[in-house]
Amino acid sequence: MTKAVTNAPFLSGQLLLSMPGMGDARFERVVIAMCLHDNEGALGLIVNQPLPDLTLRDLMMQLDIDPGVTPIDAPVMLGGPVEPGRGFVLHSPDYEGQSTILVSGGGAPAGSGSAGPAWALTATQDVLKDIAAGKGPRRWLATLGYTGWSAGQLDGEMTRHGWLAAPGDPELVFAAPVSERWARAYGQLGIAVGQLSATAGRA
Repeated sequence: MTKAVTNAPFLSGQLLLSMPGMGDARFERVVIAMCLHDNEGALGLIVNQPLPDLTLRDLMMQLDIDPGVTPIDAPVMLGGPVEPGRGFVLHSPDYEGQSTILVSGGGAPAGSGSAGPAWALTATQDVLKDIAAGKGPRRWLATLGYTGWSAGQLDGEMTRHGWLAAPGDPELVFAAPVSERWARAYGQLGIAVGQLSATAGRA
């Protein structure tokens, strides 16, 4: 059964951007697509850290899945430092598998009721098989690992220097060049990352 996420006071469906000088090398210049955030904790996937020397076709063959029509150059992202051997597919909400979670929000005003799902998340191999067969979601991004926070942890981190929330933008997540996603996300907020980096560097 598909689970729809309601997230009015939380960050599900939004982007989480690391700020220069946050002090954790694992999250240097990352863009995280937030998938779950509630009173029990939060989960997101980094969408701009491709794993070197690993394509989605490689991963499929390791899982004994025929890659079929999967693009040769489709990357696999490091979704985060937690459970780096566990796979996830972040994708457009036009596809729903047995374990798919639809992530609503995307930064629309809380309570507006007008925002559809920003993206969706599936963590089972059926989505990989459907991608290989040409029956998968229109847009998708494969990751290994995830970024997680315990209850109240992310809420506390948001009050300190380190993270900045931005509206969810599927175009940026699925279509923008990987190397440009962090700077573009800041640019959509009207922030020039060059100036931001310089300011943080003098602190």
